Amino acid sequence: MEISPKQEHTLYEAVGGEEFFHRLVEGFYNQVKEDDIIGPMYPDDDWEGAQNRLRWFLAQYWGGPRTYQEQRGNPMLRRRHFPFAIGEAEAERWLQLMGNSMEQFSDDELPQPYRAEMWNHMQRVAYMMINQGPRAY
Repeated sequence: MEISPKQEHTLYEAVGGEEFFHRLVEGFYNQVKEDDIIGPMYPDDDWEGAQNRLRWFLAQYWGGPRTYQEQRGNPMLRRRHFPFAIGEAEAERWLQLMGNSMEQFSDDELPQPYRAEMWNHMQRVAYMMINQGPRAY
């Protein structure tokens, strides 16, 4: 069977739903906690909250439950991240850590078409968050 991101089901369903996003976000935050570039941007007293917010956001974006919307309202990503100085180095590190987390999944768990679609989105969003330096929007 050929897998295409344009099939009738959502990416959320195709990759296994909540369990996939839990593992993805947990793998990401396990690295963030030790990271010297982006780690300090996260609240030491609310790692669980930060993980929940990212998991809810990603799950909702890829066709899962609307928990993020229900708990936090509209995403407004740039506005929510504006208090943080995000330059190219921070965006690149975020992508590196998210890429590392995505590598934990086999091609059966995250088929290549979905992996590419997800990675392209991650890149767009990470670069959109840049608010410092020559690449600032």
